[in-house]
Amino acid sequence: MSLLRFSTAGSVDDGKSTLIGRLLYDSKGVYEDQLASVAKASAGSSVPGGRIDLALLTDGLRAEREQGITIDVAYRYFSTPKRKFIIADTPGHEQYTRNMATGASTADLAIILIDARNGVLQQSRRHAFIANLLGIKHFVVAINKMDLVGFDRSVYDAIQTEFTGFLRRIGAPDALFIPISARDGDNVVDRSANTPWYEGPALLEHLETVAVDEERELLPARFPVQYVVRPNLDFRGYAGQVASGVFHAGDEVMALPARRTSKITRIVTYDGDLEAARSPQSVTICLADEIDISRGDVLVPATAAPHVARRFRANIVWMNAQALEPGRGYFIKHTSHQVRGVVRAINFRVDVNSLERVGATRLQLNEIGEISVETHHPLYFDAYSSNRVTGAFIVIDPLSNETLGAGMIVDIEGKEETRGQVSKGERESRFGHRGAVVAVEDTESALLLERELFDRGANVAVLASPDPGALALAKSAGLILIAVGVVPAGAVDLRRMATHEAIRQLERKATLQGHEAELTAGEGI
Repeated sequence: MSLLRFSTAGSVDDGKSTLIGRLLYDSKGVYEDQLASVAKASAGSSVPGGRIDLALLTDGLRAEREQGITIDVAYRYFSTPKRKFIIADTPGHEQYTRNMATGASTADLAIILIDARNGVLQQSRRHAFIANLLGIKHFVVAINKMDLVGFDRSVYDAIQTEFTGFLRRIGAPDALFIPISARDGDNVVDRSANTPWYEGPALLEHLETVAVDEERELLPARFPVQYVVRPNLDFRGYAGQVASGVFHAGDEVMALPARRTSKITRIVTYDGDLEAARSPQSVTICLADEIDISRGDVLVPATAAPHVARRFRANIVWMNAQALEPGRGYFIKHTSHQVRGVVRAINFRVDVNSLERVGATRLQLNEIGEISVETHHPLYFDAYSSNRVTGAFIVIDPLSNETLGAGMIVDIEGKEETRGQVSKGERESRFGHRGAVVAVEDTESALLLERELFDRGANVAVLASPDPGALALAKSAGLILIAVGVVPAGAVDLRRMATHEAIRQLERKATLQGHEAELTAGEGI
């Protein structure tokens, strides 16, 4: 049975929680003790006629019940004979934007509620914008409280015309508009006799039939390795969750960052081997060849590799009271890979009400903007617009380990038109460092430094003779050359330094980390 994740969004008091409560109630997705608890709580609420306040099925926090609003994300689960569902009831208040973004980040479909009496409001536009930013491919616009406007078709038509124009302006997918009454159940689970002019499906009918599984399988296959399984000498496998696409036994795959290829020999699960693994299955993949693969590496089709780069542009939702400021170091958690990185610049902040891009030197709590990021080691990613798993990352405070923000990669930064020629930037992205010539005291120091740099993934070699032409060519090819006993022109002098000190010196000079600071010609980078 397939699974659909969806979220609700919209302005305050548009009826998001009531709609979810109605779906749960009418689909028999509520236990009797839950229903009794809600009925008891409803006795003291403002719901007229002694009805059950269906919003209380999701608004479980005490503060939510007192204020009649949604504050935190509430997840609810139910199923029908056709499909399983995970619902994220998200807040409508602007000050809880981070909560709304969290709930929508894993959703396949967004339900945007609009109060028929009030029409399209700023918050309706804001939440549609955020849902589109988070890559949701399916939109339903539920025009709620139609009973309070007498199920007037002209009200429905006016809202549909206005909001369709807005969705097209922000590049959002086409939406299905449904006139509903969440309180009374019109067009929620069953089609309503009160809207004979509406010829579309009821909300649940649409949720049961919208196609999402096929879309995931059409994406290029990606498998971030989470754990190496080595129970005995006769078995080595790589465990993880298929992020997108399909892997078949016998497929040729490439391991990143090693870029070595092999064939899948087995796809192992607890219930036995599979011929194919699809997103979001968790499996263990075995390869025909012995390749050095560890947690954070990615298996991809040999013919459909993702971007490999250290610099990229990304949209970000900032989720911490401590502002995002350029130049600070953070941990970047991307799939199962975590690296150090720095926000090089804030390109702009988005005014989520007017949708205008405005200049900013920092991002505050709940603000959204575009940033330029540079990581110390390459990431293997797709644009978020094409793959929501490999295009997403989170920003972590290296001291407190708090999650600070959620990012969505837009594209490689400074991508060059190479016309078949390998560019300097591509070499740096491949190797994770710039080309350089360094000088050490003796052969033993050179070999120790070579081994340390090589083990860190650097493209490095010990220089036999300091020929100027060879030096220039090697540096342009992204190679770190180690000269023994002499200091060629333009070399970094690491003589009289221990290996670990030499490594730190290279990091400070941006050779290994690729920081923005330029080095002088005398320092050889």
